[in-house]
Amino acid sequence: MYELMIIGGGPAGMTAAVYAARKKLNALLLSKDVGGQVNWTLGIENYMGYQLIEGPELIHKFEEQVKQFPIDMKIGEGVSSLSRISGGFEAKTDAGESYQAKAAIIATGKRPRPLNVPGEEKLRGRGVTYCATCDGPLFADMKVAVVGGGNSALEAVDDMVKIAGQVYLVSLTQLTGDQILIDRVKDASNLTIFLEHEVVSITGEKFVDEIKIRNLKTRQERKLQVSGVFIEIGLMPNSNLVKGVAALNRLGEIEVNCSNETNVPGLFAAGDVTNVPEKQIVVAAGEGAKAALQAHRYLQRLV
Repeated sequence: MYELMIIGGGPAGMTAAVYAARKKLNALLLSKDVGGQVNWTLGIENYMGYQLIEGPELIHKFEEQVKQFPIDMKIGEGVSSLSRISGGFEAKTDAGESYQAKAAIIATGKRPRPLNVPGEEKLRGRGVTYCATCDGPLFADMKVAVVGGGNSALEAVDDMVKIAGQVYLVSLTQLTGDQILIDRVKDASNLTIFLEHEVVSITGEKFVDEIKIRNLKTRQERKLQVSGVFIEIGLMPNSNLVKGVAALNRLGEIEVNCSNETNVPGLFAAGDVTNVPEKQIVVAAGEGAKAALQAHRYLQRLV
């Protein structure tokens, strides 16, 4: 049985692994991939120490640092369930393997809710993005589209009208975000809003160059020349593996306190999968460090 099991290979999980190793814990890192959402980020300009770095490159640096320590890493094994057992926790993977540990950190992150339209997957990270805060400055003076009608979409629009040359907001419905956000952006001179429109496709060879949208009432289609598409229709926490084990909020996020503790002793959580606000790489990394330190204190009390 391991002392600590970390589930998730993004910034929170990998930072937790480094801190666990520095505390000389016998630790295991389980993840279906390395990097998570960061791999989809075209460029990062707000992670300390780097003026500009691509998402995969930053994650490569994270991974190199983790591999300097004697951490068992099982990459490619997605965890399907986590259960409480005598003396700790047991994780079962999609491949049918089982692992046990005295304490566990859940750092499985979130995944963007996709549009599921042609071209989206192909051009992910090549103009298709799910984070205006992360990628917005890369589209300075360009034409971009923001897809969605809620608060996250309106916040993206608020960011992009200050950066981009032209912003198109495409929403399936009337705007559903807070009125204060609607008022803030509605009169922007470089914003065009398409209500009750759907995105039909995203096209481009190496990078996005066009989207096709359709009026839901008239069925009329039109093409918009854009270099970026910000998909802001929500995020889904990867918390199913602890459903019925730890408390979740109404959004499906794992509820933690300021010490990254869940309502289950020995079970900690960090990063975007939790109810901690501001889903940012630097925040997730910090939360991963906190969770590992708290897990270490918990394990010390068991001795």
